[in-house]
Amino acid sequence: MTGSQQANGEMRSAGKAGEGNIILEARDVTVRFGTTTVLENLSLDVYSGEILGFVGASGAGKSVLLRTILGLVPKAGGTIRLFGQDLARLDEAGRMLIDMRQGVLFQHGALFSALTVLENIQVPMREYIDLPKKLMDELALLKVELVGLPREAANKYPSELSGGMIKRAALARALALDPDIVFLDEPTSGLDPIGAAEFDELVVKMRDTMGLTVYMVTHDLDSLLTACDRIAVLGKKRVLVEGTVHHMMESEEPWVKSYFRGKRARRIVLSQDE
Repeated sequence: MTGSQQANGEMRSAGKAGEGNIILEARDVTVRFGTTTVLENLSLDVYSGEILGFVGASGAGKSVLLRTILGLVPKAGGTIRLFGQDLARLDEAGRMLIDMRQGVLFQHGALFSALTVLENIQVPMREYIDLPKKLMDELALLKVELVGLPREAANKYPSELSGGMIKRAALARALALDPDIVFLDEPTSGLDPIGAAEFDELVVKMRDTMGLTVYMVTHDLDSLLTACDRIAVLGKKRVLVEGTVHHMMESEEPWVKSYFRGKRARRIVLSQDE
């Protein structure tokens, strides 16, 4: 990473952390599976226009919280508000309006194998809005180009795509309805370092050009350093620490210290000292 890239990242972090409107608010959220408590009294805010990196040990519950926010996993207690609306109090019509304002990129892309890229992108359009096929085709092609895929990729099936192309196609689908917030679950998982860096750059570009808010579940240290304005660390069934990379580097929480200042994080330590 160059000095200018690091400086830009630091300025983004300084400008975003703790500022702006809260777009997602979780308060005292508890999730149980049978007698096992996965999350307990967890609270977290996500600010409009920021890229939040959500990190934690494997099995800590990162994806569980994401799926709870999306309404795919029931919570045992607490409140989740999105765009100021208590998700538990919404009727079907209200929930549909919320769903149309959010996009999701699931881990590994989760594209429908029997559909082309164009048809995958059109899935949210078909589910939530009624548009002529020609207009849907035009809109889907715009999303293909927006995420940096060639137009000819639109007619390919997922099995014909590389890992990086699958991620971009899945992002295009997440952006199909021009959402206000996108949820990314391990978006760089399985990508080589060059592909992961390019995807991180794409996410930042989408945030800057479209005014998106991004909630990114990740374990990628490079993504946390180069793309995220703020980081929240999940541990002990709650958010242990949240703040900029600098806050993470200063934390004495054992897992946070090991993750951000351990041997595999040596490059980050060095970059902070430059």
